Amino acid sequence: MRNPLLADADGRARPIQAAVWYLVVIVLVVLFFWASLAMVGVALDFSFVARFQVRILDGLLLTLAISAGSLVLSLVIGLPVAVGQGSRVLPVRYLCDLYVKLVRGTPLLAQIYLFFYVVGTAWGVENRLVAGIVILSVFSGAYIAEIVRGSLSSLDAGQLEAARAVGFTRAQTMRYVVVPQLVSRTLPALTGQFASIVKDSSLLSVIAVVELTQTMREISATTFNLFGTYLFLAGLYLCLTLPIMFVSRAFERRLTYAH
Repeated sequence: MRNPLLADADGRARPIQAAVWYLVVIVLVVLFFWASLAMVGVALDFSFVARFQVRILDGLLLTLAISAGSLVLSLVIGLPVAVGQGSRVLPVRYLCDLYVKLVRGTPLLAQIYLFFYVVGTAWGVENRLVAGIVILSVFSGAYIAEIVRGSLSSLDAGQLEAARAVGFTRAQTMRYVVVPQLVSRTLPALTGQFASIVKDSSLLSVIAVVELTQTMREISATTFNLFGTYLFLAGLYLCLTLPIMFVSRAFERRLTYAH
């Protein structure tokens, strides 16, 4: 008889077994936090949702717009940088490499302050929404560049040589050999990066971009309901990111990383 606590030898769990134990874990986590709130005497109140539902919806939509715009722009930045890191032109290679190292090695919060209050002020960028999208894109573009660069470096050189041997042009090699494998290798990671962009957009509240986090901060200051508003905020971000994570996991299962 199988032990209901254990997965199969290959690490897989039966659907019913997985659903039951996932539900048990969720219940235990909820009970833990509920007990913690009770121990510190916090009573949750979500009555503010009906009162501020229009503002919350506006903040939610703005977060989605910022995230979508940043994803597109970060791809525009990340793809050329990934290619530039392998360029034979040394100034281009080292510029791309320095960009990736600086962005990935410093916190986003510091970059927001630096780019908005120093670089943005110097170059006359006053629109906070535009500045926020650009900053978030520059930050995420470095991570996308590393995702793409890693995928490019994992391509088998033998396949490129075989493509040349059968007479493929450079364009045909890119279309039929490189791009299909690059998509299968990068799509799950890029989907996960989109979830990170959604979460990172919350930091734009420090420059008064009225997205979801800033909206909930203002509601908290009005209602003096700190725990209720921020717990509700966490739930909203989960509603945004969990579907993206499930899509990313589905891509991982469906797309093969074989040659």
